Amino acid sequence: MPTRGKALQQTRIVDLSDDKSIYGVKLLADMGADVVRPEPQSGDPLRERGPFDEESGDSLWYAFFTSSRRHFKVDENSSASLYELNALLGCADLCFLGKENPLSDKVNAEAARARNPKLVVVDVSPFGSTGPWRDFKAPDLVASALGGSSGVTGDDYTPPLKLFGELNFTISGAYAASAALAGLYHAQETGEGQSIEVPVHECIASSLEHVFMWYYYQEHFPNARAQALERRGSLHWTNLYVVMPTKNGAMMVTPTPNIEAQLAWLVEEGAFQDLLDPKYEEPKNRRHYFQRLMEVIREWVAAEDTEELFFKAQERHAPYGWVQTVAQVAKNPQLEARSWWQTTEIGARKVQGPGVPFQFLGTPGYVAAPEFLDGDAASVLDAVGWED
Repeated sequence: MPTRGKALQQTRIVDLSDDKSIYGVKLLADMGADVVRPEPQSGDPLRERGPFDEESGDSLWYAFFTSSRRHFKVDENSSASLYELNALLGCADLCFLGKENPLSDKVNAEAARARNPKLVVVDVSPFGSTGPWRDFKAPDLVASALGGSSGVTGDDYTPPLKLFGELNFTISGAYAASAALAGLYHAQETGEGQSIEVPVHECIASSLEHVFMWYYYQEHFPNARAQALERRGSLHWTNLYVVMPTKNGAMMVTPTPNIEAQLAWLVEEGAFQDLLDPKYEEPKNRRHYFQRLMEVIREWVAAEDTEELFFKAQERHAPYGWVQTVAQVAKNPQLEARSWWQTTEIGARKVQGPGVPFQFLGTPGYVAAPEFLDGDAASVLDAVGWED
């Protein structure tokens, strides 16, 4: 077992997140924060999410997202148990709240901040606390649709697509972690905590890159036909970034940023066809040149071995992207060389899973198995071991 990550070792977090922010808490927990996750006597509802381990029946989803935490049960019908839960916030640096967490409405965050002025409360909800949609619910599929990420996926002749997994909540979780660290830094510098709202709706809209630029400034794009960029599968709006089939796989191909270098590569391979025709030097034919260039590249790439083509591109500083399957990523030599995969405990056995997505050379983090606090302790506060 590696030494406990030290980057956030002095940070105490009460985790009352739901699925919209639980990934953000995981990022902080894996970097060494002391995170406790209370759950009702009936159990955390997120434990019911599949897939499940065949031997123990435990949720693999839950094990991944709640790594590196300590857990304890809270009796929702006991005033003493709820008192201790609220008292815990008086000793914490951060508290994450999620509307779908059954215990989030059992704490009084404002009263906790009055007792503990440095406390930072990060409240992640579908739409925030104000506005006409403030009381609406939004699971990942609904959040994706209303935030715009579904509306720009797929092709114009297909329905919009749902992103793989729950990527929208991964985005909101990462944003929540960033907001928490900013709030924590401010509290350490000034002694003043605060409440931070992180609406999933705004997180998704913030990640749409050039979509809004196209919408507001489409008159500056010569190939714009409307304010909204039509859905076009894997195609970039310039048509110069395309996923193309290879002899034995697929490659994201682009001749940018050095189109002349790409042409020289095609000449070297004897695959340039008519691209040296002087007509393409005329400004009026440049668009036709780019179209023809992509056609020629497609024909050339179709006969190439994927892995060999990828390494050739790397040698020439050409940004080709080898489209790898999940099985290929699982055996990726780069991840293996950096010891990225880590093991954690699921039931009575250890399984391999994703590691920490950043490496601190001086204060490394790692994925630790969750643990339950001693139920025989005199109180939750004693079991947690935090002092005011």
